Amino acid sequence: MTLLVIGLCLVVLALALALVRERRRLRPLEDLIEAMEKVDLSSPRLHLPPSIDGVGETEEVERIELAFLRMMRRLEAERRRAGSAALHAQEEERARVARDLHDEVNQSLTGLLLRLEAAREAAPPELEAEIADTKALANQAMRELLSLARQLRPTALDDLGLAAAIGGQVEQLGRGEMNARLEVDGDFSDLGDDAQLVVYRVAQEALSNAARHSGAERIEVRLRRAGDGGVALEVTDDGRGFAFDAQQHGLGIGGMRERALLVGGELTIESRPDAGTTVRLTVPGESAR
Repeated sequence: MTLLVIGLCLVVLALALALVRERRRLRPLEDLIEAMEKVDLSSPRLHLPPSIDGVGETEEVERIELAFLRMMRRLEAERRRAGSAALHAQEEERARVARDLHDEVNQSLTGLLLRLEAAREAAPPELEAEIADTKALANQAMRELLSLARQLRPTALDDLGLAAAIGGQVEQLGRGEMNARLEVDGDFSDLGDDAQLVVYRVAQEALSNAARHSGAERIEVRLRRAGDGGVALEVTDDGRGFAFDAQQHGLGIGGMRERALLVGGELTIESRPDAGTTVRLTVPGESAR
């Protein structure tokens, strides 16, 4: 009986030791799985935990880490390719609409003005004032149409560069009642076309929101190069602000965030009722994406 008890104790001890050894062997794999589960695939850039470096405690763990890293690199490359394609598709559609507005609608308005002028010459004197008012409205519609076409296709960005293109928007706001100021730090001529386009569009949307919705008296825009070769944009106004739980869809915040993601950027917005709004965009350099 004593020998049986001793034998059972030895078996239990052996099983316990085997279980401990197995847990120690599987622990690196469990740690790797836990680290992999924390990776946020929706983030602008795939920030991997430092523990996932392609060097594992065991051969199995190392092989899994290397396979995971290769998969992440392929995913990031595909996401950048798809983002660039989506960005170009958006801009091509905007350019097409701008051409249609300029070539077709603008031509129709020109024809309308010519007909009005012909009608004015043949009309009785009592209709002259009404025809003049109608011509003024048609001319105003033509100016607004051309302005909209220029917004849809930013020729200033191609012709003058990022800083000058944003400066033109700020200057246009400053011609009204709003006090608008631009501060530029750095050279942006070597910035990629996609990054320049996203920064320009986000600045355009933020300035448009400030002009239309905020009731601001002052707006400040800061544009600078980041240490990694990227770019940082900040648009601040002293307007009425808004509460995020009551955020209006018309502010275009979702569209700005989507554009930022297309080039691996990050968009943050700070706003409170009666405390103004700050829009910040950071786009990393090519080496940091």
